[in-house]
Formats: sequence, C-alpha cells, structure tokens
Amino acid sequence: MDATADFNKTPLYNLHLSLLAKMVPFAGYMMPVQYPTGIIKEHLHTRIAAGLFDISHMGQVILEGGLDIYQAAEAVMPGDFQSLKPGQIRYSFLLNEQGGVIDDLMVTRPAAENEQNTAFVIVNASGRAVDLAHIRKHLPQVKATLLEDRALIALQGPKAAQVLSRFCDAPSKLRFMHAGKFSIANIGLCWISRSGYTGEDGFEISVPNESVEAFCKKLLEQPEVLPIGLGARDSLRLEAGLPLHGHDLNPDISPIEANLSWAIGKRRREQGGFIGAETVQRQLSEGVKRRLVALRPECRALAREATMIADGEGRFIGCVTSGGFSPSLNAPICMGYVETAFAKPGTAVSLIVRGKPLPAKIVDLPFIPHRYVKG
Repeated sequence: MDATADFNKTPLYNLHLSLLAKMVPFAGYMMPVQYPTGIIKEHLHTRIAAGLFDISHMGQVILEGGLDIYQAAEAVMPGDFQSLKPGQIRYSFLLNEQGGVIDDLMVTRPAAENEQNTAFVIVNASGRAVDLAHIRKHLPQVKATLLEDRALIALQGPKAAQVLSRFCDAPSKLRFMHAGKFSIANIGLCWISRSGYTGEDGFEISVPNESVEAFCKKLLEQPEVLPIGLGARDSLRLEAGLPLHGHDLNPDISPIEANLSWAIGKRRREQGGFIGAETVQRQLSEGVKRRLVALRPECRALAREATMIADGEGRFIGCVTSGGFSPSLNAPICMGYVETAFAKPGTAVSLIVRGKPLPAKIVDLPFIPHRYVKG
C-alpha cells in the first residue's frame, strides 16, 4: 500500500525522489525536508550562494472583477492596496472579526497595463481552502481563481541574481518586493518576484507545471545552486525573524501582538473599514498585553515550540512559538510571546526545558541581518 497516496504531490515530486530527498507530509503534501547534504549544509549554502526551494504547495490566486479590485480587497485585508504601484508587492493578512490572523499573504499589482484590475496573491499551503472561502464569502463580486496549472519555486541567496540572470533579465529589472512577467527560454513568460522567506536576496518564480522540472534541473546544473528542503527553509526564516503561520501567527493572534503593525498603512489605521479593524485600532491606541519577541538561550539546549517562558520569580509569562538551532550563529534561538512588560530587549527570562529553568535573554529581531536588494 502506498503510504503517500493520501497526500498531494507537487510537480517536482519525482525530481525530489531522484535527488534522494527525505520526503515528509506537510500541509497536505509530500515535501522534501532535506537532501543527503543535510539541513545545516543546505542552510549555510543558502547564506553564501544560492538555494533552490520547491514551494509549489503554496497557493497562487488571481483576484479579478468588474470593479476596483484593490479597493475591494481592502474590505478583507488591512493593507493599503490602493496605493500599490504597477509591479509592487505588499505583505498583508486576512483577519477574523476579532483581529486574529487567518493567514498572512503577499498581494501583487501586475506591471502590465492590461492587468491593472487584477491582483496576484500568494497564500500559505495550509490556508488555501480557508482563504478562498473567506474571500468569496466577503467579496462575492470578486472572482478568486486558484492557479492549479502552475508550480512555484524560490531561488534564494546572495548569488541568486547572478544565477537567474543566465536565464532572464529579471534581476536587472526588479528590486525587493517588486514583480513582473519575464521570458525564460523554452518556457515563455513566467511570473517572477524579488521576494522570499530567508532574509536573503532572492526570487520566487511561477512556472507552468509541465516546464518546472526541466527548468529546475537547469538551475541545479549551476555550480552555485543546491536543492534545499523544508528543514533549512524553517531555520533560515527563523534566523531572519519571519513569522510562520500556524506557529507565530494564528487566528488568536493579532498583527499588533506579532509586531506587524508596519504592514498596516497610516490611512488604513485611521480609516479602518476592514474585518477586525475595531480590535486592531484599539490595540494600536491602547497597546497589547503580549508581544512576539526573539530569545537567545544562554546554554546549548534547544527550546522548541510550546516551551514555557518564566520571569525571575518562576511565574509563567509566555510561550515559545518557534525554536531551533541556528547554523549561522551556531547556537539555539527561538521566538515566542511574552507579557508586554517583559518584551524589552535585554530582559532576562527563563525557558522551562524538560522541567528545568534555563537562562535566556530577550534580543532584537532579526537574529541575522536581512540582505534584501532595495536599490
């Protein structure tokens, strides 16, 4: 009996097997967690060269309709989309009535003149069905289409632009958080954004299902590129201080508690008009009782998700939401929520690991400086 039969497979599944990837269930898909090189080498290689990620489990959605699509989108998301310029990307959220994060996502205004009333949205794998249902319920006049004929890959790292420039001119045309359609030989026009989830420079590339394996093989032939699995993807994003939905974000956590108020523009903060606005506006004016923080354990023990955080008196003040080993720092790191009074960098706390209080300090995010190309 095929143990993988109950899980979806991306168009790159057979390529992962040929590369001897260790496959695991993730968000309803069989995905590579690591390759024979191992998580630490994959992680460090991405920091110094270029890593290739299969992110086809993510949802690619087109929003369109016979109205101002960006004005409509502001009813269900707090982003300032009406100010988006052609080719620009904005990070935002779907919120519930209590201001909790249903999902975080990327919204792009296409660069093409004839696509100005469409939006290209990337949603998390586990939230695809929920997100589409939420949008269709609250924006019945908008057509939301999941693109199931396209794969999505990410090329990340300081040499990603050098590699991709051998196939198209996107690196010379795009800066961070911008996107467009670019021609790739033997494939045609592909949607490419200068964005990613590692804190490094990089690109996310939407490729037709039938072309993606051949293109990935060409990328992997480049001496700078290694395939990277979910294990290193998680440690890279944790070092970069990027929250993971289902862990650092969920429907019980607001963007303000998660230190993501920067993603809500001034006009939206003042005017509201989006689902969850009442809670968000109240928290912006009155403050919150807890905040997402970065923590550095002062020992070698790892503090995983659900590890309790205590103050100097042993009182529980919060909980770790993401934790693991940082290959770049050669040390454990974690993120979690603590009472706001303890959120200041430099504050000493304890992490309760296997029943023992271990010393840690609140530190600034990110753990590793971002190296996005913004110029």
